Amino acid sequence: MPKKLNIGITCYPSIGGSGILASALGEKLALKGHDVHFISYERPIRLPHLDNNLFFHPVKISDYGLFKYPDYTLPLSVKMAEVAQSASLDILHVHYAVPHATAAVLAKQMIAQASLPKVVTTLHGTDTTLLGQDPSYGPAIRYALERSDAVTAVSHFLASETRRIIGTTKPIDVIHNFFEPKKALKTREEIRTSLGLKDEVLLCHASNLRPLKRIDRLLNLIAGLNTQTPFKLLILAGGDFSTHKAQVDRLKLNNKVIVLDNVASIEDYLNASDMGLFTSDSESFCLGILEAMCFGAPSVSTQVGGIPEVIEEGKTGLMCDPENLPGLIEAAARLIDNKALRQTMGIEAKKRASELFSSDTAVAAYEAVYNRVLS
Repeated sequence: MPKKLNIGITCYPSIGGSGILASALGEKLALKGHDVHFISYERPIRLPHLDNNLFFHPVKISDYGLFKYPDYTLPLSVKMAEVAQSASLDILHVHYAVPHATAAVLAKQMIAQASLPKVVTTLHGTDTTLLGQDPSYGPAIRYALERSDAVTAVSHFLASETRRIIGTTKPIDVIHNFFEPKKALKTREEIRTSLGLKDEVLLCHASNLRPLKRIDRLLNLIAGLNTQTPFKLLILAGGDFSTHKAQVDRLKLNNKVIVLDNVASIEDYLNASDMGLFTSDSESFCLGILEAMCFGAPSVSTQVGGIPEVIEEGKTGLMCDPENLPGLIEAAARLIDNKALRQTMGIEAKKRASELFSSDTAVAAYEAVYNRVLS
């Protein structure tokens, strides 16, 4: 029988790839009998109800007048050290280098040598591809990675970019993201009716709406579509969409775009969708594409970063250069107007998701990393 481990997990609690993956991983590890302790300023939005071996430890952030901006790294490191000692953590698994890996390294310095947990850092993207190029962050990121006991990345692209940008010599294990959908609580018909849909093809975009997601390009794509088949775009927003409302008005898209904020039961809406649409400038993996694949929906996407590791071009989706807006419009129109092609690609997408990006494969890979650093 595998050894039961005490595992601390720190991630950003909002909707985004790192928080979603970390929450799902923690839930799976707990189901396998490990004790899992989440440490963050808020309970992750996708974290299920807590039970006997799934815990949450909130980090209190003080807003002292002495500081122009509230500090999170130091309170986080103190809470990490506290939980590591009280729960006898074997592993501190931190998702995102900044500030989580730096806080974990600092926490280890506060703990008695005999009870040091091993630090596993999982990179998700902009923590190295963007912040790693900032001279105010790069050296601290490199220091944290070099002092982590293991480093993982969610794609081969991200592992390669981390080595190039950060200059680390630390080995990086590639463990792709996974998504295991929960059962939809409402039927496809119920959701489509609630969205005011009849025969329209439903395009779905789920993201945290950060600038690199290029929502402006997404809306321009929708405005440029001239299809024989009626359609609507559903945006499952994990961020503030208000800055894009002016563009929606200007492009006269109010009857084409539906925006829902911070949806927890994402499965209901994925089950009601026909295809995904993603227009990012950069992606380390793009969990939204995988989420759509799990429900038999192919995606049209920009061909950037780690996305070609997720989509098999022409078989499970269509990709195009991010600067080629006419090409993206043509690809989206092709899938909207061709139901047979959309369904064929959807079948292949669901198969690829189950074969290459299963929770069983990913969780076993993380457990192997844990056991390796503890041996």
